Amino acid sequence: MTQPDPEASSASKAEPETAEVEDVEVLKQALAEETARAEANLAGWQRAQADFINYKQRSEQEKEESVNFANSLLMLNLLPILDDLERAFASIPTRLAKLSWVDGVKLIERKLRATLKAQGLSPIKALGEPFDPNLHEATRQDKGKEGMVIGEVQKGYKFRDRVIRPSKVVVGNGEEETEIYEGDA
Repeated sequence: MTQPDPEASSASKAEPETAEVEDVEVLKQALAEETARAEANLAGWQRAQADFINYKQRSEQEKEESVNFANSLLMLNLLPILDDLERAFASIPTRLAKLSWVDGVKLIERKLRATLKAQGLSPIKALGEPFDPNLHEATRQDKGKEGMVIGEVQKGYKFRDRVIRPSKVVVGNGEEETEIYEGDA
């Protein structure tokens, strides 16, 4: 029988230790790669989730804007009816003004205005205000305080703080109105 070589046995012991160390290193590297892949997947998922939340918010905002646009078009189409009612009430002869059917039509007009106001329609105040091109459309100038609205040709309206029809106004040109004095002539 041959005797085992002491150097060979120490070499065979070193090989398993080296193999184990290499296996551990390979496993550590594989673990690092998988950890990096998992972190990348997590980051991608988080981005996708944030994109989805942003998409939902954008689509809700676009939906709301579409509804507001449709409502503002409806309001704009109803404004000539309000104008017609105002002109009709202004031209009612005084002998007919106290009739019950006139009061009934006035009540209908008030209900219509209240309903439109509840939906967000509001008139633009013009008379006596400084001319604002964002709210008013000048139709002409006349004698009066410069830059002030001295007359209203057509009422303007806002729908939810957005001008849907500017007021058509007469603006003062700075000339003072002269009073006609008919003295003792």
